[in-house]
Amino acid sequence: MRNLQLSLNQTQKIRLQTALEKLESLSSKSNSNSCVTVADSIPIYEDGILKGHGTSDRKGELVATVCGVVERINKLIYVRTLRSRYKPETGDIVIGRVIEVAPKRWKLEINFQQDAILMLSSMNLPDGIQRRRTAVDELNMRSIFTENDLVCAEVRSSQNDGSLQLQARNQKYGKLEKGQMVKIDPYLVKRRKQHFHHLEEYGVDLILGCNGFIWVGEHVETRDKIVADQLNDSEQPAKKSDGTTMDLDEQVENQTPPETRQNICRIANAIRVLSTLGFNITLEVIMEAVNLSKTMNLDIHEMLGSEFYVLVAEKEAERRSSLSKRKR
Repeated sequence: MRNLQLSLNQTQKIRLQTALEKLESLSSKSNSNSCVTVADSIPIYEDGILKGHGTSDRKGELVATVCGVVERINKLIYVRTLRSRYKPETGDIVIGRVIEVAPKRWKLEINFQQDAILMLSSMNLPDGIQRRRTAVDELNMRSIFTENDLVCAEVRSSQNDGSLQLQARNQKYGKLEKGQMVKIDPYLVKRRKQHFHHLEEYGVDLILGCNGFIWVGEHVETRDKIVADQLNDSEQPAKKSDGTTMDLDEQVENQTPPETRQNICRIANAIRVLSTLGFNITLEVIMEAVNLSKTMNLDIHEMLGSEFYVLVAEKEAERRSSLSKRKR
């Protein structure tokens, strides 16, 4: 758990400390010898092991040179550091911000050591037809993504020079609108089979980016339709400028309902609270925090108060305790 910088009274400090100690004891029981600090000894259960990153041999004993979690892959033992920059793997779902529109490519910032590259050839075109990209497609690149746009994509490959290649060949990828992005530490988002979630009850789409960028926005049926509409609008600027009444109607029609906006903000605040407490961000944990805030009849801004942090920690300690009892 990280050191929290919250204005807590004496009672809240005791409650929070008790909850965190309970969580730490539960974590240590389920993951014995997994968390290490510098100079901690790493147990070896077989011969012929391979020393990986974050480990060193000292007097015949394997010790950790960094703080983190011990990972074992066959005979390879290494320490996965926490709170470091995102380390991509092929197939990861990431969210990035466009920082440059270059010839035949977009450059995205994804919390990596270098900017990621999304090639025009790796992008699903608005018409949805698989074909060669032409000069016209290159001229219309800004009608798809422009600077500061948020984009959801998938890690395609990593090049020898360290650069990262992305792809967005599916309808579920593309530009993200009508929502907000929450930035957290990448290690809090575990790689799972499903990173796209549609919260039907709230009318919200939730995307858990492996790079620590989490998107909470209004539900969108098909992203291709949005991109196609943007392309059509860019090709017909005269019609939009002439029809003032049509523009106003379109703005009203495209506005996000107030209830959906409140749901977006409530879910985003729940993620911020969980991130500050250092909990792994999963759909189940997020929804528990959201439901807790609604049960307590808290306003959205009150979720960032000290009392709610304590309540979330206590609730999570109860949940993990009940899970450990079931396993027994």
